Amino acid sequence: MRILLVGGGETIETVYFLAKHFDQRRYRVTVVDPNPAETLMLSRRLRATVVLGDGSDPAVLEEAGARRADVVLSLASYDPDNLAVCQIAQILYGVPRVMALVNDPDNEAVFHQLGVTLVFSATRLIGSLIEGHTLFDEITHLFPAAEGQVHVTDIELDDGSPAVGQRVQDLGLPDGSLVAGLVRGGKVEVPRGDSLLQVADHLILIVRPDRQDEAIRILMVDVG
Repeated sequence: MRILLVGGGETIETVYFLAKHFDQRRYRVTVVDPNPAETLMLSRRLRATVVLGDGSDPAVLEEAGARRADVVLSLASYDPDNLAVCQIAQILYGVPRVMALVNDPDNEAVFHQLGVTLVFSATRLIGSLIEGHTLFDEITHLFPAAEGQVHVTDIELDDGSPAVGQRVQDLGLPDGSLVAGLVRGGKVEVPRGDSLLQVADHLILIVRPDRQDEAIRILMVDVG
């Protein structure tokens, strides 16, 4: 697999460690960075190809091998730069998978609408970790699916969960969320609408990222 990483500045450490990670898995890695000092450091510490230049410049991306890349991952500090990199890679050079860091979570929808394959926000991720694992120890975020368009989460109901004693069809979960599995007593079943939820049930929740907080609160927070 050929991976093209674009970044630098505030994200230089992330770029470095990702490039090292991919190289250890024997992927062909190219890094684009506009800072001469950083490109010198990267070229000395990595086996990856390192290109000096602005990744939002089509000529620089072409020089870095965008036409042959399987994945372009943009990790610049500014969202417009990351969007430009992804658009150029996808539209001009036909890169099949383009991924981007989004610093402002409010920009995620725009990236998705413009065809960016995978969008990830450190702000949203940290917020989810804090809410999911500090406020609710019974929640385990399993993995993103469908290129990050939905999350799969395991929620264990305790005796304080408002969902206990309710039927699945009466939970009032938001659009974009679904209880896809129910684990009870070590056995897995597909819940029906009239399935009555009990303490210690594990619910496998499939939910869009923008609906996740709302769904979790309906299942876990007693607002009465």
